[in-house]
Amino acid sequence: MPLIGNEPAREALAAAMRNGNLHHAWLIAGPEGVGKGSFARQAALRMLSEAAGRDHLAPGWDVPAESQTVHLVDAGAHPDYRELVRLPKDPDKPDEALARSITIAQVRSLQALFATKPSFSPRRVIVIDAIDDLERGGANALLKNLEEPPAGTIFLLVSHAPGRLLPTIRSRCRLLRFEALNDGDVAEILHAQLPDASGSEIAALVKAGEGSPGRALGFAGLDIAAIEAEMVALAETGDPSNQIRARLAKLLGAKAAQPRYEAFLERAPSFIAERARMMSGDALRTALDAYAAARELGGAATGLSLDASATVFEMSGILARLGRA
Repeated sequence: MPLIGNEPAREALAAAMRNGNLHHAWLIAGPEGVGKGSFARQAALRMLSEAAGRDHLAPGWDVPAESQTVHLVDAGAHPDYRELVRLPKDPDKPDEALARSITIAQVRSLQALFATKPSFSPRRVIVIDAIDDLERGGANALLKNLEEPPAGTIFLLVSHAPGRLLPTIRSRCRLLRFEALNDGDVAEILHAQLPDASGSEIAALVKAGEGSPGRALGFAGLDIAAIEAEMVALAETGDPSNQIRARLAKLLGAKAAQPRYEAFLERAPSFIAERARMMSGDALRTALDAYAAARELGGAATGLSLDASATVFEMSGILARLGRA
């Protein structure tokens, strides 16, 4: 599908390509789930295809699906392209949990590539998604390549938290700043990715996504609209009889409801934050305290494997504070 949103950042890179002023390292930074990784991969395809000069390219970022560049990259066989991401913990179970970091060994594996010239053109492209995931040793190893870039090599580095990177890495890169998308752009992406979703589901996902299509898609299929309605009821009534809290605890506490349970914990703090923006005085103070409590509980539930039913009941009570303010 076509790239959507963040046109100024995309145009900045396109202008550098047109002008022959392509810096060797670009830091594509911004909130998670707004399309940074997708753009980095599309930009890599375009750079490699343009440099090879074998494809008829229309203006923009598209590369024909039948091109050799696309086929080779899709097959993981393009000699001038590398992508570093977190790998599965168990190579025999690629669809399960990923490693916590991109390892120093993965970064060092690039050295054999850099010891040779690019194969199809004067250019090669390295995508790292996300550079935030690099082990400390891997970051130091990468820094050497950024300080003395191999001839013809372009680095596209995706970052969700650029402030946490080594200052020396940031200083070697040109920054492309990505922002949260507007609701219309998020809805367009969701309609394309979820053609069978109802209008009410799309609307609920747009709200839950908070400008991040990736975040919104993570809630797809979880009936986030129903969860949202329960949170609204908690926040507006205060749930004096605890009926809503008990219902949610039973509904989301079951083992089979784990994805919806996690979605509830992730959504609750941002729901409170949205409400807080419309408050003032004592009500605002109550909302800010509730936000801090929800963030703390959500983090503890994930890290400590707390009982799901009890956690939902407690989180629901935090949401209910808004209705009692």
